[in-house]
Amino acid sequence: MATETRTTLTVGQVAELSREVTSDDIVKFTDISGDRNPIHYDEAAAKSTKFGEIVVQGGITSAILNAVVAEELPGPGTVFLNVNWDFKAPVRPGDTITGRVEVLEAREDKPVTKIKTQVLRDDGTVVLDGTAVCFTMSFD
Repeated sequence: MATETRTTLTVGQVAELSREVTSDDIVKFTDISGDRNPIHYDEAAAKSTKFGEIVVQGGITSAILNAVVAEELPGPGTVFLNVNWDFKAPVRPGDTITGRVEVLEAREDKPVTKIKTQVLRDDGTVVLDGTAVCFTMSFD
């Protein structure tokens, strides 16, 4: 088998992925997580909150970042070691979200990268903001 070599990462590199969030995502995430909070399902309950309508689970919002780090930057074999995320605004079914990562630090002695993380709604609102530390494994 061929050994995959790690791509050299540089401070300032950026990657993004976008996707539309659907009501079906809420159902799928509930099946995985068991999160049945009424704010995700019950329009009357959600309407009575400060959000005023159904919002998706935070795990759906942050999941786009899993895709960016695993598919784009740092790339395949990458896992989160630490995340520090602030959820700033709601995401609703029908919103298109974009996960964006930027390399803040890339260690030369081991495949560890610190990245700035953001998720933005299609109206430009930052819905998640923070940082993460990632480890990228090579495949033998």
